[in-house]
Amino acid sequence: MSEKKIQPAKIEAVADLEKQFEGVNDYIFASYRGMTVEQLFTLRRQLRKENAEFKVVKNNFAKIVFRNRKADGLDGYLVGPTAVALARKDSGPVAKILVEFAKEVPTLELKGGYIGGGVFDAKQVEAFSKLPGKNELLSMLMGTMKAPAQNMVFALNGVASKLVRTLAAYGEKKASGE
Repeated sequence: MSEKKIQPAKIEAVADLEKQFEGVNDYIFASYRGMTVEQLFTLRRQLRKENAEFKVVKNNFAKIVFRNRKADGLDGYLVGPTAVALARKDSGPVAKILVEFAKEVPTLELKGGYIGGGVFDAKQVEAFSKLPGKNELLSMLMGTMKAPAQNMVFALNGVASKLVRTLAAYGEKKASGE
């Protein structure tokens, strides 16, 4: 039995892909067949604003990288021409950009994703894209937390101004001699 010899170029390519995936926790897979260079450029520019990249990958190399990262269940998405959106921060806006872009450019087809340690199919990625992002949730929470304090300030101001009006009316009544 002879050992299968792996070409150094392939080992290098997998190592390079590992390096590109460093610091990335969430991945969204898409088929880009039929997209023009201009469309790819536009999509990449939009994703860059969200600190994300859109990389075309070799499926076999990506499978090795994901196996090394203990991310199972992704082989079904790594078939045919595959590009991966690498979300380095919040993946919600990245999913939103891809879903909206796919509506405008039907040749971009979402395959699925690996988000928060779970495998998502295309419909789940689309549903995920509709959820409010981290910043939106924080602002909603802050608004909710701020509301009772504001209501208390308005109530206290109302009590104080009513007291002032009552005292003023009493003072006027005393001054008029009643």
